[in-house]
Amino acid sequence: MAPVLVFLIILIHLCVIIFIPAGCCGSILTSGKNSKFTAVLVFGDSTVDTGNNNYIVTVAKGDHPPYGRDFPGHIPTGRFSNGKLVPDFIASFLGIKDTVPPFLEPGLSNKDLKTGVAFASGGSGYDDLTTVVSGAIPVSQQLKYFKEYIQRLRNAVGDKDAEKIIAGALVIISAGTNDFILNFYDIPTRRLEFNISQYQDFLLARISDFVSELYKLGCRKLVIAGLPPMGCLPIQMTLRFAEIKDRKCVEDENMDAQIYNRKLAKLLSERQAELLQSKIVYADAYEPLIDMIHHPQKYGFVDTDRGCCGKGYIEVGPLCNGITRTCENASEYLFWDAIHPTESAYYYLIKYLEKQVLPQLLFHPTSQT
Repeated sequence: MAPVLVFLIILIHLCVIIFIPAGCCGSILTSGKNSKFTAVLVFGDSTVDTGNNNYIVTVAKGDHPPYGRDFPGHIPTGRFSNGKLVPDFIASFLGIKDTVPPFLEPGLSNKDLKTGVAFASGGSGYDDLTTVVSGAIPVSQQLKYFKEYIQRLRNAVGDKDAEKIIAGALVIISAGTNDFILNFYDIPTRRLEFNISQYQDFLLARISDFVSELYKLGCRKLVIAGLPPMGCLPIQMTLRFAEIKDRKCVEDENMDAQIYNRKLAKLLSERQAELLQSKIVYADAYEPLIDMIHHPQKYGFVDTDRGCCGKGYIEVGPLCNGITRTCENASEYLFWDAIHPTESAYYYLIKYLEKQVLPQLLFHPTSQT
């Protein structure tokens, strides 16, 4: 592969989307002080990075216009969208807080620590090799930051209350798409040692280990997202097809995502059975997104194959900037840039999944032996 092409792929991939499910029935989500969760703790990639990348050296940043155009105050916060992200919606619906701050943000208050933070980093993945390209914080490092968080939380509220907060927190984990796109499809580093099935299993083993570590640290309520239809990301369609007019979803990548998701769902069921008093829920991200793509009129979308920023084919991160033209109404677009969804898309994802995810976490775990 020519060096110039490799550089372009690295630049425009920055941080790749994976959708995080959320929500529950309205009576639970709007329960305010009666919330069944103590805090929201977030691990993963760009769709749940609320600003950690602002504080590290990486090209994967959303801290400049037009990012944040529709966020309260119309300011770029480091979120890779025009507005709020799924963790923000979840925390608000649960009555915990309006937005989830990044852990690396200076000056976090004790209240911030008690109600949860995000450790996620745009461009991250389960595979540490992924962040060699993106310069992001790998999931393994996010775990180290979580351990720092636990110590700060203990200092703030004491050991006993810190344990209760962590055990009662809703833990959201979303990563994986960057691993496949940056290591297997577009920059095929891992293809030198794995076929697609082997690489899926490699990542699943990393997830299993990550779940075990979180459990050891006191987490009991986990939601782990599957992959979206990766082949329908605007940037993937652009890179796969030479002519813009020929762009369409890359079906082999979508099929890989579906196979991986089935394996992940099976793994998480097994891990829950093994870990006493845990609730570990698989969240299907594939079906709600593909439904938006196939039936955009149901959601008020007029465009689902390109982003609102620029022409929407490759613009992301530094290529989506203050001099880039944007669409007038982002709520009519599924994607904000060539990778990340709009705030409206996040909202519909939550609405689609709210009846299938949190209710499973609210049931008391069955007796396990």
